[in-house]
Amino acid sequence: MVRLLISTGEVSGDLQGSLLIAALKREAERRGLPLELLALGGSRMQAAGAELLADTAPMGAIGLWEAVPLILPTLQLQARVDRLLQDRPLDAVVLIDYVGANVRLGRKLRHQHPDLPIIYYIAPQEWAWRFGDGSTTELLGFTDRILSIFPAEAEFYAARGAEVTWVGHPLLDSVTNLPSRFEARQRLGLDPQGSVLLLLPASRPQELRYLMPHLARAAALLQQRDPSLQVLVPAGLDRFEQPLAEALEQAGVRRGRVIAAKEADALKTTLGAAADLALGKSGTVNLELALMGVPQVVGYRVSRMTAFVARHLLRFQVDHISPVNLLLKERLVPELLQDELSAEALVAQALPLLEGGAERQRMLDGYQRLRTTLGQPGVTDRAARAILDQVSE
Repeated sequence: MVRLLISTGEVSGDLQGSLLIAALKREAERRGLPLELLALGGSRMQAAGAELLADTAPMGAIGLWEAVPLILPTLQLQARVDRLLQDRPLDAVVLIDYVGANVRLGRKLRHQHPDLPIIYYIAPQEWAWRFGDGSTTELLGFTDRILSIFPAEAEFYAARGAEVTWVGHPLLDSVTNLPSRFEARQRLGLDPQGSVLLLLPASRPQELRYLMPHLARAAALLQQRDPSLQVLVPAGLDRFEQPLAEALEQAGVRRGRVIAAKEADALKTTLGAAADLALGKSGTVNLELALMGVPQVVGYRVSRMTAFVARHLLRFQVDHISPVNLLLKERLVPELLQDELSAEALVAQALPLLEGGAERQRMLDGYQRLRTTLGQPGVTDRAARAILDQVSE
């Protein structure tokens, strides 16, 4: 029996964890290997077949002040893991994204269990986000292997002495078999002739506060120009559904529809196939939109305190915030950060993309170049093989 603990948090980590769990079960069955999977994650990982030790999907924050309420729950989770290891020894730990909590867990496990294999999948993007002199390589102190999803990430960690396997980006496995635009709109009950706008504001609670009002107001302004514009907002968590609906109503959006969280995952490619444009947050969703061929405008904002500390004390430097731009090393997707973010600014960037022409085509051409940097399908199966290989070494 091989017993693995898979640790992640937030909506995106829960989704990626569920895909990895399915791949691990396939690979273990192929090898005739009894497998027990324990998870710090969410309902998606539980549904995929892991024993859920704690629900960390709602525990997501970007920023310093915003993360304070999560300190105690994170410490309590680590204490629960300590008790688990006493009663049910592990053969390996797989950390997925969820940087702050997973780094703390990894350091602690390395100190307490020096021989326990620790694998990091979807590692912090230190190769792209530079704090200070850019030399942060904390993962090397506690990981036995990094499963890299980007070539530049693999090069970054390998150059610093890490054992690295480049598996490719897992979105290549999930963003496939898109329906036609007509089919997608038919499934969603949309007017096949009218334009469709996706709003993608949040996988974390504070993103609702800082982003959604601007996105909703931008949608209302765009509807003033085009009354046929249909607005869809997939909810990342059940508890986001009502605040999203209220934000649409308060902004004056007509025919705005919130897609329930329990339906959003299954409808992801359908929504992408139906959409003419997306306005949303920075994150993995930008890559999903690119793979689905949806033009987009990215916005992001944190609290003023967090922004001040990051700029002036931590010397946070970044050329781009969207993963699309980071990978291409150019500003393909418009980005509006902090005080630049407003409904009016979003509309100004959105209109050329909605109207078609050169700007829209330039973005779609860039998406084709992006795809070549992400590897080949079969990512989660390669990751599962690497994990079980590490356990058997």
